[in-house]
Amino acid sequence: MKLVIQIPCYNEEETLPQTVADLPRTLAGIDVVEYLIVDDGSTDHTVEIARTLGVHHIIQHRHNRGLAAAFQSGIDASLAAGADIIVNTDGDNQYAGTDIGKLVEPILAGWADIVVGDRGVATHAEFSPFKRFLQRLGSWVVEKAAGTPIPDATSGFRAFSREAALRLTVLSEYTYTLETLIQAGQRGMKVAYVSVRTNLRTRESRLIRNIPSFLLLSTITIVRFYTMYRPLRVFMTTSALLVGAALVLGLRFLWFYIGGGGAGHVQSLILAAILSIVGFQVGLIGLVADSVSMNRKMLEEMVYRERRARPWRRTGM
Repeated sequence: MKLVIQIPCYNEEETLPQTVADLPRTLAGIDVVEYLIVDDGSTDHTVEIARTLGVHHIIQHRHNRGLAAAFQSGIDASLAAGADIIVNTDGDNQYAGTDIGKLVEPILAGWADIVVGDRGVATHAEFSPFKRFLQRLGSWVVEKAAGTPIPDATSGFRAFSREAALRLTVLSEYTYTLETLIQAGQRGMKVAYVSVRTNLRTRESRLIRNIPSFLLLSTITIVRFYTMYRPLRVFMTTSALLVGAALVLGLRFLWFYIGGGGAGHVQSLILAAILSIVGFQVGLIGLVADSVSMNRKMLEEMVYRERRARPWRRTGM
């Protein structure tokens, strides 16, 4: 059984040594432990530091492509390296490397496909009260989109079984944390959570530049991918609301018309007609979107089978 611990990095020359030093060299139930660095176009000496630290695999992006792209590159490279379990952690030493054993245990036991490190966002001392509220709110929204309980949606400290990693396809240009959970929920994967510790903050988050942008980008990500996986529900619900509003306005006009005052409420009839037309159009868009979604599922299945068929190097199965 082989474990690959991947670390997406962007200018982490100062924090990477401590991050790697905290990683386990051996774990119960694991035959081989290897480290993989994804350098996302760093302009400092991150790659050189990684080499001096004895990192087994180094993947380099020629320019900065963002956290989501770095994560997906790491997943692909870890699979190519023969990983049976993949753990993702951050290069800023946010997470306690000694908790990696807790992450992989449910996968080794066979009752989880993905395990997420729960930082306890509701009581985390490093988070302000407003940030704790936003974290809880975001987790609740993603929970509704994914259809599975999610206490900490934005935690990047995660473990993936090989089967789960083969099925992941990150399309977001912002972050992988929300998208992968929505994907896992929609595909029926078993997602578990374990309590993990965090280290003292070494720098400000590069993903969350400010609260408004974080809220906007997170909302766009959630809506986009929920609509991608549940288009019929989204569009038909919207269609029903529009047609329902048109029906109410139409009945309102009819009430006044029967009472002899219809001439003064023609605007209700016009608005009802507009809403009903838009509602039916949205419903038709939903049917088309559902067909596109079915096509996407078939393409994802083809990608999954192609990945499984690759002659990737395996160790200790």
